[in-house]
Amino acid sequence: MSPIRSESASQRLETSAREAADLYRRMPEVFSQVSAIATACAHALRNGAKILFCGNGGSAAESQHLATEFVVRLSSQRERKALPALALTTDTSLLTACANDYGFDLVFARQVEAHLQAGDVLIMLSTSGKSPNLIAAAKAAKARGGITMAFLGEKSSPLSDLTDLALHIPSASSQRVQEGHLWAGHMLVELVEQSLLDEPNAGGGVRP
Repeated sequence: MSPIRSESASQRLETSAREAADLYRRMPEVFSQVSAIATACAHALRNGAKILFCGNGGSAAESQHLATEFVVRLSSQRERKALPALALTTDTSLLTACANDYGFDLVFARQVEAHLQAGDVLIMLSTSGKSPNLIAAAKAAKARGGITMAFLGEKSSPLSDLTDLALHIPSASSQRVQEGHLWAGHMLVELVEQSLLDEPNAGGGVRP
């Protein structure tokens, strides 16, 4: 097996660093989108709703990551109660049964039908915005009175047309888009925590 040439690895690292630096410079454009999504999520949680996440591949992993940050905590520096969030990507028995019986396009929509109630938030992560199972999930959420949101790439897509709020990471690289989604997701949790801690709970929902 031939070893990886050091100059090849160095070139790839430099390319990745340039792309990341360019993305970082453009991230302030995204902050207003993150802030709008955080405001809507905090309002939903304050009113007793929950947040559902879904995505495919790397976006499935990020869905699980962000749901965990809501349920457990983002940082030991801010203690608060668990916030209701659920990743629709974790139950292999359910995913394989639905894919076998109804097709993979419905693996998330079926769970939306089971778990989402009016006022709940569905956040979908996708670099392309074209995944049929996410489009089906968005439609199912809309039909049940849910609030639909998406973390997407820089281009408009079928999924962005089905969401109430969308966040677009300004990059043509799938890797950079996923990195941007993680940055935005951490910012989302932080802003939601801050909002719930700083403002009184007027309804019967979650109180940190």
